[in-house]
Amino acid sequence: MLKRHVTVLSAFFCAASLPCHAAGSGYGIGAPIDPKAVSAWNIDIDSAGHGLPVGSGDVAHGKEIFGAKCASCHGANGEGGIGDPLVGGMGTLADAKPKKTIGSYWPYPTTLFDYIRRAMPYDAPQSLSADEVYALSAYLLYLNHVVPENTRLDAQSLPKVKMPNREGFVSDPRPGKL
Repeated sequence: MLKRHVTVLSAFFCAASLPCHAAGSGYGIGAPIDPKAVSAWNIDIDSAGHGLPVGSGDVAHGKEIFGAKCASCHGANGEGGIGDPLVGGMGTLADAKPKKTIGSYWPYPTTLFDYIRRAMPYDAPQSLSADEVYALSAYLLYLNHVVPENTRLDAQSLPKVKMPNREGFVSDPRPGKL
């Protein structure tokens, strides 16, 4: 009886392994992805600005876009609403309940651009043009007293903006770690 169970189990495992063997090194599902399809989603930007697209935008245009596409969630002046506040919070990071906003917390302006580009507006992510994202970045940095009102941002100028909390983070010194 035991010999029969061993034989049946052995036959089952051999049969179950055939599809894996036939598939080669993969699982036998899916298909190779076209690199162009990946590049449409591979739009991250690092702190130095690598990956920033061509385009530009200024504070005035950013204010118009914000009113039309952002204020319904973040308030008329970025003070918050159903969405998080985007302005204020300076000097609160050491408090029991710090107010982490673009001006008080974020270390790099390129992170702002990257986030807006990938995730905003909430109901239509990746729908903004590069010019609109530069303009919104300029406007939000202006609201946080980081740049003057006449600022125009592009791929060269955005990474040069010095954020108030840039020195508030410590890099991970381990090799190969983010």
